[in-house]
Amino acid sequence: MSDVTSLKLQIKKYQALKKEISKVIVGQDKVIEQILISIFSGGHSLLVGVPGLAKTLMVNTIAKALGLDFKRIQFTPDLMPSDILGSEILDHDRKFKFIKGPIFSNILLADEINRTPPKTQAALLEAMQERSVTIAGHHYDLEAPYFVLATQNPIEQEGTYPLPEAQLDRFMFSINLTYPTFEEEVQVVKLTTTASQSEVDVVFSAEDILEFQSLIRKTPVADNVIDYAVKIVGKTRPDSVNATPLVKQYVDWGAGPRASQNLILAAKTFAVINNKLSPDIEDVQSVAKGILRHRIIKNYKAESDGISIDSIIENLF
Repeated sequence: MSDVTSLKLQIKKYQALKKEISKVIVGQDKVIEQILISIFSGGHSLLVGVPGLAKTLMVNTIAKALGLDFKRIQFTPDLMPSDILGSEILDHDRKFKFIKGPIFSNILLADEINRTPPKTQAALLEAMQERSVTIAGHHYDLEAPYFVLATQNPIEQEGTYPLPEAQLDRFMFSINLTYPTFEEEVQVVKLTTTASQSEVDVVFSAEDILEFQSLIRKTPVADNVIDYAVKIVGKTRPDSVNATPLVKQYVDWGAGPRASQNLILAAKTFAVINNKLSPDIEDVQSVAKGILRHRIIKNYKAESDGISIDSIIENLF
């Protein structure tokens, strides 16, 4: 089977996947699209939204439709790294036995990740970057495919620990969840206040996802599109000669090279799921906000003048 034929088959499965997810999740089409782009690109996502927007249900539904093992960790101030990674215990034969933690799954939902101290947050770093963990001197590979989908509440700041930039940079997307429209909320109430529940069918398998990721990597990209993506990222750096006046005035730190890599990967996936054989500049622009949002650090002047990160990103175009 040729790559083009395989790609067409995967696109059909993607359409079926979105249909299955819509049985349970009402609206949030852009959010779901960005999560799926992240998964098929091999990246992780940070979901930012107030409680009650079905973040956990959304991730659980996506995991079911993808046929993947799913585990959830509720992050709290007293959570320890061993609660995530696992630990060694002494069994009845007086030998150490390793008990795997919830990190050993295909999809890990890190709920309210900013509620736990940096030491525990850092336990995810190796897993997110290397797809492996080292515990008590032993190296363990995580089963592919592997994704971390973390949630963060933007309102409550008391008792929280902001994610360090090094860890934020490991998330491919930062996705903002907003309240549903009136019509969507009416539909949510209708679906969730009856005895009947919608069942989600499995559309993909782990092997399908790995094949899709491989096909995305093989998707060709024109040099001018890569140049455009790198220039957009360069414009976010206030000390760059290409920085926009808005960036020079309101930004302390811009995005690094990982943003350029993620822009191209996400643009490839966005193009493919929209039945295009190669991404163009518009595809890069379509995914840019989610890729750059958490990689640009505003200064105090931006806060006082009410300048948002999204408006700074839009100005880059």
